[in-house]
Amino acid sequence: MKTNRRNFIKTTLVGGAGLLLHSPAFGTMQRPIKGANDRINVGIIGVKDWGRTHIAAYKKQPQDVRIVALCDCDSFYLNREMANLERDNIKAYGYKDLRKLYENKEVDAVSIVTPNYWHALATVWACQAGKHVTVEKPISHCIWEGRKMVEAARKYNRLVQADLDTRSDTNVAAAIDYMRNNLGKTLYVRIINYKRRFSMGKVLGPGPIPKTVDYDLHSGPIPMMPLPRKNLHYDWHWQWRTGNAEIGNNGAHQLDFCRWALGKSNVPQKVFSFGGRFGYIDDGTVPNTQVAWYDYDGIPVIYESRALGESTGIDNMDGFKGVTATGKKIYHPYKGDANCEIYIFCEKGYQTLASIYDNDGVLVKKFDEPQGGPQFEFIKALKSGKKDDLKVDILEGHLSVMLSHIANISYQTGQRVSLDELRKTVSDYTFLDDSLAEFEQHLRLNGLNPATEELCMGLPLTFDLPTEKFTGEHADMANLFLKDSYRDPFVIPEKV
Repeated sequence: MKTNRRNFIKTTLVGGAGLLLHSPAFGTMQRPIKGANDRINVGIIGVKDWGRTHIAAYKKQPQDVRIVALCDCDSFYLNREMANLERDNIKAYGYKDLRKLYENKEVDAVSIVTPNYWHALATVWACQAGKHVTVEKPISHCIWEGRKMVEAARKYNRLVQADLDTRSDTNVAAAIDYMRNNLGKTLYVRIINYKRRFSMGKVLGPGPIPKTVDYDLHSGPIPMMPLPRKNLHYDWHWQWRTGNAEIGNNGAHQLDFCRWALGKSNVPQKVFSFGGRFGYIDDGTVPNTQVAWYDYDGIPVIYESRALGESTGIDNMDGFKGVTATGKKIYHPYKGDANCEIYIFCEKGYQTLASIYDNDGVLVKKFDEPQGGPQFEFIKALKSGKKDDLKVDILEGHLSVMLSHIANISYQTGQRVSLDELRKTVSDYTFLDDSLAEFEQHLRLNGLNPATEELCMGLPLTFDLPTEKFTGEHADMANLFLKDSYRDPFVIPEKV
């Protein structure tokens, strides 16, 4: 039965293979890994782009941290960062193979900043080698991997942090407290991830592999095959075998924030997703425009990704349109190429990250104090040796990333439909007809006709958290996506 926006608000307000290393020269949980005045020795795995932010964060903690190792299978970027450390008088080991880094007993902890499909195996191997870990988002490439990461952390008694930046933001934490104490019941959530992404190009044959890359190590757990894209680096995000689409990229932060703000220790049972890859023909296999709808214990949560600009020839991204509990339509304009926000609509107003608004869209309060960051929080936890001091323990990261995974699985189990079919189905989901109307308008403004585009409508799925499997209708098909396949020797064993 269709529930429109106004009626919903009204009724709601009323009513290790390849590495056999074991640990234990290092600290354990509930015990500092070194003396209070000692520095933590860290290694960073993956130093091309985002790994440099980890390096920079550790450099800012000279009293507590020593960077002792860098690792990258691309010697160009490894040599670049080794030279940068040397200019700063930091002496470190350089490794092409992370397994060699793990054999170094000087290393207490590692930052894992690899492609998504390496995150789980690198974490399991690190735990087996006695290293503590902070691992970038999304912590896993599939649901099964996340559970293995949790098991490895617990079995080897390691502190393992999911590197989800928002949790370290005390301004956001203060805004969440304010929202919970002052805005009343949560009615619905809108998450927008409007980030300009251009075509990744299309190759007629295998893409070029840089001579500086060890392609066997770069491939790791995935089949070693001719490169199916133009660029080896970064564009792996936009192919299913290696990436998780935008919802598993920036969306991983936003969906974690949603779960945190709503105070949920579970994941949604119901999920439905639709979208497509619009505006260019390239080697990308994931959607560049995606909508996901969740039923989060009766709270509708809608996530939206867009890669095209607000209109043809314009790279500026769309602003946000919404409606408050009183039916007031609000609009938040945006200037720039990455409008990534979350709007939590409550009875008495709404929250956007560190800001609070009333039901007329007037700013009530903005929290704005200096911040630290996840690498700072990780080191603090290592100094105390307490799992509870981690901002996002690996189990929390596993629960949060499942929101990305189950939406992607809904999408991947879908099929091409007409616009009329999509409209008919969407009308059964609370608030989703508004999102579809905006989705259609977005395509039209970019010179595309939604009636003739290839629209993919996913299957509605039911997820069971205790078993971490899908149940009910379509479960057999959906459960085929829970676990990847791997190649020797880059295999996570059933028993870590």
